[in-house]
Amino acid sequence: MTNDTEFAGHRRLPSVVWVLVVARGVNRLGAFTLPFLAVVLTVELGAGVAEAGLVLTAFGVATLPSRVIGGLLADRLGRRATIVLGLVGCAVGQLWIAGSGSLWSAVPAVVLLGLAFEIYEPPSQAIIADVTEPADRPAAYGLLGAVMAVAGVVAGLSAAWLGQWDLRWLFVADAASCLACAVLVAVALPGGVHAVPPAAAVWRDRRLLWMLSSGTVFAVLAMVIVFALPLTLLDRGVSASGIGFILALSAITQVAAQPVLRTSRLRALDNFQAMALGYVVLAAGLIANGLAHNLPTFLAAAVVWSLGDVVLIGRALSVVAELAPEHARGRYLATYGLSWGVATAVAPLVSTQVYAATGPVGLWVSCAVLAVLLAALQPKLARLLRSQPSSFG
Repeated sequence: MTNDTEFAGHRRLPSVVWVLVVARGVNRLGAFTLPFLAVVLTVELGAGVAEAGLVLTAFGVATLPSRVIGGLLADRLGRRATIVLGLVGCAVGQLWIAGSGSLWSAVPAVVLLGLAFEIYEPPSQAIIADVTEPADRPAAYGLLGAVMAVAGVVAGLSAAWLGQWDLRWLFVADAASCLACAVLVAVALPGGVHAVPPAAAVWRDRRLLWMLSSGTVFAVLAMVIVFALPLTLLDRGVSASGIGFILALSAITQVAAQPVLRTSRLRALDNFQAMALGYVVLAAGLIANGLAHNLPTFLAAAVVWSLGDVVLIGRALSVVAELAPEHARGRYLATYGLSWGVATAVAPLVSTQVYAATGPVGLWVSCAVLAVLLAALQPKLARLLRSQPSSFG
């Protein structure tokens, strides 16, 4: 009976959410070209390793303003138009790379791809906030994240299989998936243009800055898993290829956990109580990473920290969406999303330095302690956000 009720809850999510989830999932399935970009630059276009590294760095730098652009456009042009623009931009960049005959032709194409790469993220998150009730947003955001995780794993497997063919055709296939999703979004999703108050108001909202600070620490913990877990596997005598199984199980866990997000007991918790619980579960998984010595125990740890992740991501996005006025949701969510860009830059340095100094146990225990501290701070964060006025008055 419980399962029937829980799955019925998912069916009650607005159809717009399901369209968005399907579109993002299909687009993520097509995104199997990035691992081959360096190969195309070196093998196909004759770039040296150092030159290819600079081009890939240019791509990474270009993705940083991409999310901000997406947030601004989502509030100015409307959610649907911004998603379509981002997808078309990605398709143009991919086709340009596929058709490039020289390195110098590919460089602006790579930069364009980077600038368009994250544009669709803020309007996608804003649409979910637009069409769902606050109580349903954690599940909707969790569903989107879970589908993206699974699609990412399948995309990686597809890349391994398709990489034996002409690599340029991979970029053409990715571009085709972007265009197909752009058509789906243009036909099936609502538009909407909102009047825009001064952009500086977003950064004046101290509530958002508190959430950004907390979210950045969480994002660093999540990215430490990505960068340091392979090192831990090698240290424990487990093949580094095991990370593929771990990431696949993590994605499956996030999907399987979706009904749990809609149980009455978890829905009864407010966002900050749920995040405190999520951080405790995450801490348990991180400690398990430090104690694991074989692949089965690493897989068990992955189930635990994945459960923490799926609670935290949905609830945090729900808080940010509630903080934002409707006409500024795109920019609020884009600003909060910068936490992942910061984490991607910080986590490799922090994780490797702590790992070198303390070993795997020291690293994962330190991360777990940080997660417990975040759990303990959630009541304080809730009081801060409730006591601070909105910058929009």
